[in-house]
Amino acid sequence: MDLRLSPGESAFREEVRGFIRDRLPADIRDRLRKGHAARKQDVVAWQRILHERGWAAPHWPQEYGGAGLGTAERLILVEELQRAAAPQPLPFNVAMLGPVLLRFGTEEQKRFFLPKLARLDLWFCQGFSEPDSGSDLASLRTRAVRDGDEYVVDGQKIWTTSAHHADWIFALVRTEQAARKQDGISFLLIDMKTPGVSVRPIVSIDGQHHLNEVFFDQVRVPIANLVGQEGRGWDCAKYLLASERTNIASIGLCWERLGYAHELAGSIRQGGKRLIDDPKLGAELAVLGAEVRALELTNWRFLLDPEIGRKNPGFASVLKVKGSELMQELTSLIARLAGPAGLERRDGEGEAALHPLAAASPRYFFYRAATIYGGSSEVQKDILAKTLLG
Repeated sequence: MDLRLSPGESAFREEVRGFIRDRLPADIRDRLRKGHAARKQDVVAWQRILHERGWAAPHWPQEYGGAGLGTAERLILVEELQRAAAPQPLPFNVAMLGPVLLRFGTEEQKRFFLPKLARLDLWFCQGFSEPDSGSDLASLRTRAVRDGDEYVVDGQKIWTTSAHHADWIFALVRTEQAARKQDGISFLLIDMKTPGVSVRPIVSIDGQHHLNEVFFDQVRVPIANLVGQEGRGWDCAKYLLASERTNIASIGLCWERLGYAHELAGSIRQGGKRLIDDPKLGAELAVLGAEVRALELTNWRFLLDPEIGRKNPGFASVLKVKGSELMQELTSLIARLAGPAGLERRDGEGEAALHPLAAASPRYFFYRAATIYGGSSEVQKDILAKTLLG
């Protein structure tokens, strides 16, 4: 597929690059370029800058805080943000819950939540996985029992990213038992300040606190916070997960990390020679570049041709599997290039030091989970076997 852009699309790319160059705070750019994770204040500050321009939720209708951009312009914007090492708009707000509300929400829910999601006045987290129902999501056991104009929610979620930062959580709960386990599940919006909600941190293999357990003990949730029909939350979940798995391809981020690997290989010397002058490393970088390019072409083909998704409903899983595997390969390469210098350093307050190579090993460990979150590779390959191979 030819990715030559139209004059209008090329002009839009230059507009985006200029905006990022002028408005992205230098300290945030420097931190993320070195591979460190964006902090909450980084994400909030940059998303609000984007929101001023209408680009925080570019694919949403303008009336709800979006820009109404077409698919090609949206792809250009996302890729340029990732290539520039800018924080991404909070995916739980913009790429997950927002589209679900636009598709299944009431008008009241859209009017109340969508502008706040776009500006990041509310920070949402995702309450899907449970201790015994991660990849087998439909086996979830968190229950919501109707009591007048409220649901009473009891249960537990786990691996909940950024729950310690969140104001609200969108959660799948079981409202009835059904013959098919995908039935009887509902999609609720729950205020994290509600009595009975508690959060317990999980420190992951990279030594960071990204993840949490979330507990619900007799938590009362208004019926008005139900999204879609009671018992039909699986429809919302499927719609959300298809969008999430497409975004997980992260083409721009792959290009950015590949560029950083080239930069490191050109600056680090061993035995008086630059690492990049090693033919074996040069070949490895070339192969990775070809794979990222192939994924980029596949991503554009899928997103610009609606017929592909309709004919092959599992095609988003291709992007998820390959995108997550490539990020693992790239972060593994960067960790190898950094060597012992890539071990994270911390100052007296526990903050990660901004040593040029300090984040290499922690980010390598963080991306070990890339083939698990958003649906494990094993589940994705199951989907592909059923939908593409029959």
